[in-house]
Amino acid sequence: MINSNTESSDSIVVIVKQKLNDYYLLMKFTLSFTVVFSSVVCYLLAPGISFDFLSVLLLFVGGMLVTGSANAINQIVEKDTDALMQRTLKRPIASGRMSSNEGWIFAFCSALIGIFILGIWFNWLTAIISLFSLFLYAFVYTPLKKIHGIAVMVGAIPGALPCLIGWVAGTDSLSLGGWILFCIQFFWQFPHFWAIAWVSYNDYSKAGFKLLPDKGGPTKFAAIQSILYQVILVPLCVLPYFAQMTGKYSLIILCVANIFMLWQCIRLYIEMDIKAARRVMFGSYGYLPIVLLALLADKLNG
Repeated sequence: MINSNTESSDSIVVIVKQKLNDYYLLMKFTLSFTVVFSSVVCYLLAPGISFDFLSVLLLFVGGMLVTGSANAINQIVEKDTDALMQRTLKRPIASGRMSSNEGWIFAFCSALIGIFILGIWFNWLTAIISLFSLFLYAFVYTPLKKIHGIAVMVGAIPGALPCLIGWVAGTDSLSLGGWILFCIQFFWQFPHFWAIAWVSYNDYSKAGFKLLPDKGGPTKFAAIQSILYQVILVPLCVLPYFAQMTGKYSLIILCVANIFMLWQCIRLYIEMDIKAARRVMFGSYGYLPIVLLALLADKLNG
């Protein structure tokens, strides 16, 4: 009897752990965390805002719920193509461990709770922008990926809106600082996502995704585009200093980070291989937190 109860308890624990892990995968927790991280930093960069644990926590929770909802809808829509790719076939809906209906319920509840947290605690402009970002990512960018490479540009808008969302949460306005931060994250995404699409080109092609700027795939044109968008980031990263958002120390760090990333993009053009694309990809992973944290540290020290 004791053994039977113990086995039953162990089975329940295993089931609960599997279900929690499935929801973790459904909301793409790591990606959602990265998105919300930029939103929280940009909130703290807003003028007159100092660190308040409760506000930061609620911005984080609300942002995670809305972002998790968008990622869940993405997986519902792409369940068939996810099942074709090695890196996504174990996702809960693609693998059949979770039904689409369960995914929709999670997405709806998460979005609803997240939007209300952002609207009630901060302001309704923050909530509206968050809802717009969810719609653009889940219902425009997601299906567009199979149609045209312009999907990356469309997807870069909801990808950059967390910066604006954080700023608006702190200021209740669409002022210059928020747009500067939006533009930095917007243009950062092009070398970042094109490098990922380069590395995973065969997998993406199998699923019918068109994410590179050239129909021919990983070409010189794609590499040149990465260089051009990285070049645009150079003057953009000077703007926070001239807009008096931060000081000279972050300006130096941002310039060094941009020169490093520009060199990696140039190396991709010269070498034209997956190894060079990986350097751009991993470099871009580090670039954004370095830029945002440098801006924040400079503001806090100022």
